[in-house]
Amino acid sequence: MQGPGRGALPGFYNRGAGDGKSMDRTAGPLWAMGLMSGTSMDGVDAAWLSTDGDTIAAFGPVAEVAPAYSARERALLAAAGEAAAAAIARGEAPGGETLRAATAAVDRVHAAAVTILSARSDTPPDVVGYHGQTVFHAPDAGRTVQLGDGAALARAAGCPVVSDFRSADMAAGGQGAPLAPFFHWALARHVGEAAPVAFLNIGGVANVTWVDPAAPAPEADGALLSFDTGPGNALIDDWMTAHGAGPHDRDGAAAAAGRVATDRMRGNALAAFLDRPPPKSLDRNAFSAVSRGLDGLSLSDGAATLTALTADCVAAADRHMPRPVARWLVAGGGRRNPTLMRMLAERLPAPVVPVEAAGLDGDMLEAQAFAWLAVRVLRGLPLSAPGTTGCARPVTGGRVDRPGGAAQPSVPSGAIRAAPRM
Repeated sequence: MQGPGRGALPGFYNRGAGDGKSMDRTAGPLWAMGLMSGTSMDGVDAAWLSTDGDTIAAFGPVAEVAPAYSARERALLAAAGEAAAAAIARGEAPGGETLRAATAAVDRVHAAAVTILSARSDTPPDVVGYHGQTVFHAPDAGRTVQLGDGAALARAAGCPVVSDFRSADMAAGGQGAPLAPFFHWALARHVGEAAPVAFLNIGGVANVTWVDPAAPAPEADGALLSFDTGPGNALIDDWMTAHGAGPHDRDGAAAAAGRVATDRMRGNALAAFLDRPPPKSLDRNAFSAVSRGLDGLSLSDGAATLTALTADCVAAADRHMPRPVARWLVAGGGRRNPTLMRMLAERLPAPVVPVEAAGLDGDMLEAQAFAWLAVRVLRGLPLSAPGTTGCARPVTGGRVDRPGGAAQPSVPSGAIRAAPRM
């Protein structure tokens, strides 16, 4: 695929005072690159997107760097998560050599992803949206840790980098996740959806966004409702790994050969979470007690039971939807599991299809989302709203680092803005 060239689209900045650039809010779209590494830590997704932070002008090339982390680095990231949790439990700010070394590893693999994808263009991106690597997320405690140094990546990439997308939302009482829902609103409008739809992303954790594409803006009242539904692939992957059967249940084969141990799922630790009204979010490690309840099951029966649990949690989410959806559009690795997709179709009242049925790339939606969000940060537009994270009012945020320059939030750190009504 031919890489994007910036000449075909107008730029986004005009020269001005202050840091040398001032925002031209009437200018057209720019080419942004989004980077995403999920909780499974199996790779880094990178995607070009042309956007003004509201509409989607064009999709560009994509790249997946997998495996992104070596076995040693994965162990280091796990240790960093443990160190962060321990520090927070002591009432201290996370820090220390383990987190510094893990951050350097995260920066390295993301810089490599930028280099790989930039090679498919005649110019570097106008801006990079850098999610970083989540190693700890405790929304009820108002704490989250994403490793990644935006300033270091800006120096490596040679262009502005937007990072720290979650802090302002959590400071405003939000869950800090999920952040893709605003982009789902743009996608629904881009592909011409008329009735409400649900975007279901099945990564390590599964999350859903209910979208009303008729809403005038993603922060408008009633435009969106989003929340984590429960486990996605995490428990299945961990089960397969623990039994020496590889990192995941390829094609859902193990689950297809097993029987669901319904008795093992009664009264599991997720019941209270499923009943809780959204918005709500979970950490990947919130499900460990559930897995321990499967001790003694065969490989296939355990895989079947955990796959059914993921589907049951999604089905439980359907009762929280403001209005029925026309269809469920599934993204993330879970859409490649035929057994999981079959179980979802059996449990949900509307058609369940991969997002490719709408002409989208199910592997790259989250990377594209952070490209889109990065441009919104530059414009000072909201990234979240009460219906997506539970924050008090629509919240702006993010940190902007430029090569050789100091970090400059697009708005005062942690600021909350009332949403403009369109």
